[in-house]
Amino acid sequence: MKYTQLGRTGLKVSRLVLGTMNFGPQTDEADSHAIMDAALDAGINFFDTANVYGWGENKGRTERIIGNWFAKGGDRRDKVVLATKVYGNMAADGETAWPNHDKLSALNIRRAVDASLKRLQTDHIDLYQFHHIDRSTPFEEIWQAIDTLVQQGKILYAGSSNFPGYKIAQANEIAARRGGTIGLVSEQCLYNLAERRAEMEVIPAAQDYGLGVIPWSPLHGGLLGGVIKKEVQGGRRATGRAADTLKDPAARAQIQSYEDLVDKHGLEPGEVALAWLLSRPGVTGPIVGPRTAAQLESAIRASELELSEELLAGLDEVFPGPGPSPEAFAW
Repeated sequence: MKYTQLGRTGLKVSRLVLGTMNFGPQTDEADSHAIMDAALDAGINFFDTANVYGWGENKGRTERIIGNWFAKGGDRRDKVVLATKVYGNMAADGETAWPNHDKLSALNIRRAVDASLKRLQTDHIDLYQFHHIDRSTPFEEIWQAIDTLVQQGKILYAGSSNFPGYKIAQANEIAARRGGTIGLVSEQCLYNLAERRAEMEVIPAAQDYGLGVIPWSPLHGGLLGGVIKKEVQGGRRATGRAADTLKDPAARAQIQSYEDLVDKHGLEPGEVALAWLLSRPGVTGPIVGPRTAAQLESAIRASELELSEELLAGLDEVFPGPGPSPEAFAW
């Protein structure tokens, strides 16, 4: 496994990030533990979760699964760079959240971090991420809360998720004015071959401010994982975002062109999509969310894959990016 620094920090993380969103809803606890063990054995040391994962009536379940895995010992916690998130409310779907039990007020941050620590069965979180911008809470308040948690040893670094470029800039400028705080060190954003808008502002802002970029949904909801090929072969049919996209004839033709291009080079679509992200400037590592051990093995193979210039050029033809900013906004 290859490693890199997380943004401008001294923290070394694997080029693949183990996403845990499926742990609980789709993968039971025993299989989740087996996947985490296999990830560690492969050298993956960067695990990502969120307080709301588990969803529905089971929010927090994913953190509890990870916590039970840590409790098995064997230096599991020491070997992992642990990232979780705060913003969403923990009320069951359909229930109204109690005031101050969501978003990024200092009160909710304090409450949420303590609850995550308890579920995760650990005394600190390495990377505490804001799951969304909070339009109601000023960054001065957010950084005051984060500084306190750092001083208490409950968290080490702060990152963002789903932030626009201007909020990354605003957050770090305010952090710099306060002094004594490192500010955001990473941004977790939607970024893949089929969704490249992050290249317009989010990634340039992250690079300018020294944030590592952690793409989520690298296969775009399965769309880039050979979905048409699987459909033809009678395998798992597309669902959710992928199924909705394939209803559009133009989008289906684009995905077919992608699969044909990858097949021409004798490669697997999902592995190419991951390898492409690993070749992109500013990217620390994509989040892979395996439901099975086989899916994890495929992601690990992708981390060693070198794409030819011919294939990279072909991918740009099938999925053209927006181009450099600010020109992408003007022509």
